[in-house]
Amino acid sequence: MVKHTQGERYREVRNAKALRDYFIEERFEAGIALKGSEVKSIRGGHAQMADCYGLVDKGEVWLHNLHIDEYAHSGIFIHDPRRSRKLLLNRSEIRKISKALEAGGRTLVGVRMYFKEALVKVEVGLGVGKKQHDKRDAIKARVVDRELQRAMRGRR
Repeated sequence: MVKHTQGERYREVRNAKALRDYFIEERFEAGIALKGSEVKSIRGGHAQMADCYGLVDKGEVWLHNLHIDEYAHSGIFIHDPRRSRKLLLNRSEIRKISKALEAGGRTLVGVRMYFKEALVKVEVGLGVGKKQHDKRDAIKARVVDRELQRAMRGRR
């Protein structure tokens, strides 16, 4: 049995809107440049990725609208909760993302943020926006799948 420390269950922050509103074609794991108080706030589970998106500017990828609450015990070292944060990617990955965004029709969306050992990692994905009928089809498929699972449980 694994014992969890305080705040361990909040080790991952997901963006549910990203998977609901976009078809994620390709995913990238990136490091993120953070301040110490931001890392402590994430460990405490005080982060939201709801409207998070990425942009390429001068050969660097920046993540916008990632909300990380101020850490309560940071003293004078406070940070802006919605500041833009730099993503740490390889040049080849940045080139690939840049080409995809320039071609049009795609958006770089933050999918999830998690700890990998002691480092904070962000998973970003190149997404194509879903239309309303695509969303409805996904809901119908989920309902059918859930009913199938219930029926299979009842037969056992």
